[in-house]
Amino acid sequence: MADFSNETGRNGDSARPQGPASLASEALRLSGDLVRKEIALAKAEVGQNLQRAGVGVGFIAAAAVIAIVTINVLVAALVAALAETDLGPIWSAVIVGVVLAVLAYILLRKGMSDLKPEALMPSRTVQNVQRDAQTIKGAYNDK
Repeated sequence: MADFSNETGRNGDSARPQGPASLASEALRLSGDLVRKEIALAKAEVGQNLQRAGVGVGFIAAAAVIAIVTINVLVAALVAALAETDLGPIWSAVIVGVVLAVLAYILLRKGMSDLKPEALMPSRTVQNVQRDAQTIKGAYNDK
């Protein structure tokens, strides 16, 4: 009669029990892979956040340009008010100036919100690392 007890598990089959050293080695390898993947994810997320910060700076620059135009329009309205007594052109300039001021304010707020430190943090990566740490901790506590 042939002894088949050593035949099971050859060729990498998971039916063969592994020793503590090979389990520890496999855990270290998987942990290294996980760390490398999380670092790659963090780099990608920081790149996206920096791109969004660049767009935020663009919004702030646009708000600055519009604010300068707004000041010019409002000053022109003030000059027109002092130069003429007819209120038609004056109120037209004031309305345009107010609309531009509101637009500049909206762009400024959007740009500033994109530059907040919370918006630039790699939040998905932090959540993944915390979840991975809990999973690893749970796996070791179960044994």
